[in-house]
Formats: sequence, structure tokens, C-alpha cells
Amino acid sequence: MSASPPTLHLPPSLETTRSLHRRRLLTWAGTGAAALALPAHAQPGGPRLVTVGGALTEIVYLLGAQTQLVGTDTTSLYPPEALKTPKVGYLRALSAEGLLSLRPDAVVTTSEAGPPVVLAQLRQAGVKLQVIPADHDWREVPAKVQAVGRAAGREPQGRELQARLEAEWADTLRQVAAGAARPPRVLFVLAHAATPQAAGEATAADAVVRYAGGTNCLAGFQGYRPLNAEALASAAPDVVLTTTQGLEAQGGAGKFWARPELALIPAHRRRALVAMDALELLGFGPRMPQAVRALNAEFRRWMA
Repeated sequence: MSASPPTLHLPPSLETTRSLHRRRLLTWAGTGAAALALPAHAQPGGPRLVTVGGALTEIVYLLGAQTQLVGTDTTSLYPPEALKTPKVGYLRALSAEGLLSLRPDAVVTTSEAGPPVVLAQLRQAGVKLQVIPADHDWREVPAKVQAVGRAAGREPQGRELQARLEAEWADTLRQVAAGAARPPRVLFVLAHAATPQAAGEATAADAVVRYAGGTNCLAGFQGYRPLNAEALASAAPDVVLTTTQGLEAQGGAGKFWARPELALIPAHRRRALVAMDALELLGFGPRMPQAVRALNAEFRRWMA
């Protein structure tokens, strides 16, 4: 059976939907009180936004709507200014009370967010909720741009950004198509926790590897599972891909390669390792074209 990456779980809110709705109505009573309660970085003049998902937060800044941003989740790490925004928790462990305390007009997120009961509570409280399917496909990126543009009241800027990203993506696909004759066999290792896991099919890592001209050497299962020395030796990856955050969590490249599960793979002999920022690589956000181009260039370098 496939394993999923470790997930932080928080206890559900003890408030009922009815009391949440009543609290929200009381909080919003009076425009003067609402104006006084604006976070320091937010300004009136547009819908109050909460974004749950780092890629969505990036798009807010690219559309120039950051003054409308009253909250983000803990995966919203870029641009650096996003670190200063009020945080609503991890995207898979949201709290309706925490979200509603920010009095958002709209919450934009993906289908990875939850738990579902919290999203239902937001809808019942009258918050406009936009949920973009996270299907690990390029079309997810323009869908996110469109959703943020609608939520922020900046649809013309959204169409302009989408056109620019589509052109960048077309250039990226042309670069990949002109790449190495033999696609590298790639192992993606999620190494943020003490027990690293390998990516199978139906993951963001699998999709990005294929977009960049590689082949996931561990096809045949979905999701993530712990590293297995025998399976990895049979898979024979040419290149190992991980995140810079994961590499740091493991103590650097030396300690990463010292893991016994990796000892018999071809990539180990050549120390063929590529590490990229997790949000840029796996976030399916506006930096995806540049991330895929950079990854493709690394694949070509190791296969030369």
C-alpha cells in the first residue's frame, strides 16, 4: 500500500456552524469597526482575501493585490513579504474560527485544503470560496490565476498574467522537446521528515519530472512510500531529485547520500543530485515554467 507524506492534524473547532455564523455577523456589524480592525498591511478598497496555498499567494502579489491580503496559510513562503501576513495554519488542517476571525470576503484555495467540514462552514457563513482542483497538470496554473483575479476584482490583470505565463510555458515545452535523446530515470525523494519517501504516480513530483523530460523510475504505485533499497536498485535511477528544504533537513548532501537505501543506485556512484525549492518545484504556481526549464537543464547536464 502506498503511503502519504506526513500531515499535521489539529483538533476540529468545537464551535458549531450556527455560532460561527453568528460570530461573523457580529464581527462585521458596523463599517467603522471593520475599518479599525484591518491588519496593518491591508488597505480598504477591494475584497478582503485569504489565500490557502503558496502558489495562490504568489499570484496575489503578481496581480498587485497584496494590500487586499488579510491572511495566508503556512505554505505561503514566497515572496518574502508573504511571511509577514497573518497565518491561518497548514492548508490540510484549517480552522473555521481562525479563518472567519480575519473577516475575509473571499477565500481561494485548492482541493488539497481541508478538512472538508471547515470549507463547508465557510460557505455556510457566507464567505465566497473558490477551490481549484489540484490535478498536477499545467492547466492548474492558469486556473489559479483566473480564480485569484476573480476573487480580487482584478480580472484584466489576471488575463494579462495568464497570457504571459502561457507564452513562457510554450517556450519551456520547446526547450524540453529539444533535450536529451534518452530521458533520464529520475527518483524524487521527499526528505522533509526523518523517514524520506519516494514519489510514485499521481504526485506533483511525478508530473514535474515528466514535464521536464524525465521518467519517474518508480512508476507502478501511487502516492509516496518509504525508500526501499531493493526496489531502488531495480529502478536504477540516473538522477535523484529532492527539495532544498529536504536536503537541509537531512543535514546536507553528504548525509543524504550516506543513506543505505541509496547505495546501489547508478545516481549514487555519480552523486547525480538535483535540489530545488519545494514551492517553486512542486507548487504548480507562476514560477512553474522557469522551474521546469531549470530542471530540464539539470537533466541534460547529468545525461551529457
